[in-house]
Amino acid sequence: MSGPKFLRRDILLGGVALLAAPAIATRPALAITPAEIKSRGKLVVGIQGDNPPWGFVNSAGKQEGLDADIAELFGKELGVSVEFVALEVNNRIPALTTGRVDLLFATMAMLPERAKAVQFSKPYVANTIVLIGPKAESIKTNADMGRYTIGVAKGAAQDTQVTKNAPANTTIRRYDGDAPSIQALVSGQVQALGGNIFYLQRIEQARPGIFENKLEFQNLYNGACTRLGEKEINAAINLFIDKIKANGELQKVYDKWMKVPVHKFPDSIENIPFTVS
Repeated sequence: MSGPKFLRRDILLGGVALLAAPAIATRPALAITPAEIKSRGKLVVGIQGDNPPWGFVNSAGKQEGLDADIAELFGKELGVSVEFVALEVNNRIPALTTGRVDLLFATMAMLPERAKAVQFSKPYVANTIVLIGPKAESIKTNADMGRYTIGVAKGAAQDTQVTKNAPANTTIRRYDGDAPSIQALVSGQVQALGGNIFYLQRIEQARPGIFENKLEFQNLYNGACTRLGEKEINAAINLFIDKIKANGELQKVYDKWMKVPVHKFPDSIENIPFTVS
């Protein structure tokens, strides 16, 4: 049966479909499985854009760093190209959980609170969270931190550790990422800085000979992150990590960016599952 009423209805429905089409076309696809990534021909990886040697954009606009090399190896394992999305510290997990990226190789320290929001892989690299301060200042205990204004990247592991270990009266200034917090130190906005063991390389370039690592707070392991419940991609990443550990590819990446032997990684970390149950 047809007529003006039905014609109007069809036109209206068609208009709704056309309006919805751009939203559907631009909505990021959730790559749930390796097969879907292979079918698409591209792996979208969330990474840090300004945190050498982990992840940074070079002068030619190309993503580089330890995490970038690991991601490229995983893309090669899947037989697809890799597209990087540069992220700040606080938007790494949201970018993953909303489907903006397929997974994270983004200096993601394996912490129990994060494991409630994302699925970690096995660890593939290690890091140490430290306090950096002037060589001329005596900072030997946590209590000494209370005399200084300390900068941290908001929401990062160093934020957690400085907040936890500093005296209650300590002034802590939180910045939106690693680069702004480092800039705050070298420009004198803060007197000390919570960071990792590789911050000092960047600080030395700006203010050579002035700062040093003062206190060590925590040894951490970094893992790749996928969304909770994505069993197949998690399993694929774990097999890949085992492979590059065994065949020497991980050591080559370490030699390039860290210049130390590959760490001995734990078989398990309390409250942080490496696999989807």
